[in-house]
Amino acid sequence: MLVQTVAATMASLVLRLMFGRQHELASVTVPAPGGSIFQSLVLEFIITFYLMFVVMAVATDDRAVGQMAGLAVGGTIMLNALFAGPVSGASMNPARSIGPALVSNKFRALWVYIFGPFAGAAAGAWAYNLIRHTDKTLAEVTKSASQTNAS
Repeated sequence: MLVQTVAATMASLVLRLMFGRQHELASVTVPAPGGSIFQSLVLEFIITFYLMFVVMAVATDDRAVGQMAGLAVGGTIMLNALFAGPVSGASMNPARSIGPALVSNKFRALWVYIFGPFAGAAAGAWAYNLIRHTDKTLAEVTKSASQTNAS
């Protein structure tokens, strides 16, 4: 998390140096969401929930591992951005919002982009583990998936 936050901050600094204050139009989630605080919080929770659910499916379940894993994750991110982007900016990652907030020194709705994704990711992982039907433990499932990919 620290490395992502540092990288997001450095990227925001580069944009500030290149474009001055004009780049703030592209920072999406800073200084404030396009929708209301409540709408943005709920959307960040939902889209991060879906993203984590898909990541859990393709990364930990040996039944879903395959050539299309990257497409599934990328497609989920694309759809999340299309539908939630105009309202919340579709952050899905607190580091993506913390970096620009640090550079622009604007923290007005930052808590939405920290709490929403954390809660959504936790709920998505929990929900996937709840519905996954297997007699194996998580360690056994991930071990068998990594062995399948290695061969």
